Amino acid sequence: MSSKVVLQTNIPGVPAPKRGKVRDIYDLGDKLLIVVTDRISAFDVIMPNGIPDKGVVLNQISNYWFKMVEGVIPNHVISTDISTLPEPFQKAKDQLVNRSMIVKKAKPLPAECIVRGYLTGSGLKEYQKSGKVCGIELPQGLVESSRIPEPIFTPSTKAEQGHDVNISFEEMKKILNDDGLAAKVREVSLDVYKRGRDLADTKGIIIADTKFEFGLLNGHLILIDEVMTPDSSRFWPKADYKEGVSQKSFDKQFVRDYLETLKGWDKTPPGPALPEEIVLKTREKYVEAYERVTGHKFGDFNF
Repeated sequence: MSSKVVLQTNIPGVPAPKRGKVRDIYDLGDKLLIVVTDRISAFDVIMPNGIPDKGVVLNQISNYWFKMVEGVIPNHVISTDISTLPEPFQKAKDQLVNRSMIVKKAKPLPAECIVRGYLTGSGLKEYQKSGKVCGIELPQGLVESSRIPEPIFTPSTKAEQGHDVNISFEEMKKILNDDGLAAKVREVSLDVYKRGRDLADTKGIIIADTKFEFGLLNGHLILIDEVMTPDSSRFWPKADYKEGVSQKSFDKQFVRDYLETLKGWDKTPPGPALPEEIVLKTREKYVEAYERVTGHKFGDFNF
């Protein structure tokens, strides 16, 4: 595998894509091309250097999960075969191969759909203050990294800039203005998470929590964006799990932990360049996550 870093795609003869923190999205008229770059963000700031192969890992893990759960919920994937794209894209294959998806255009729901199986992050902070997370009361005595007896659905707002804000299910129903749709989203989110959690558990990974995005296509709910990747989830090594402390991880927590050691950066742009050692170790974490989840060696993308 090539480890050339793709920080952003630039395809001559094609209008510039909409660029998110990680994805470049090209409008193909009746569909979209999503290219997962190697950009990495932490604390909502994109770092100046990327992680080699990170975009390939994220794209391929999502592709794996989309196929695994399509019996539960349809998804937006049309194809990962870039040979079907128009000519200008063919001339830029090196920027696209293994990191691209051609997808259906859906209307994204204006809420992030988060499922928590373990207590950490903003959920832990909320619990420590009130004994609740997003209005859901949890048992007393839980600590950092405690397993929650039954996974909980804890939606949040979807912020264009800055941080998302945790909301209750009742607030989400108001945002969607459709109680039935909200109930369906909650049901599917919990179902997909449990399936992913249980499968990952057999492969030595704890998926502590995850974030899903859904859209409407011709009035029907579909799963979009990414699914149970190290960017949208917390992946912990099961062998090292210990309640009461923060966990080792297969995700960008490694980068966050490094950035927390810096004295001179106040978590606002521009982000500091990551040292080569951190870049290479982070790449190792992402590749190991891919290999554990899918059971394939990195570079084997034929599921």
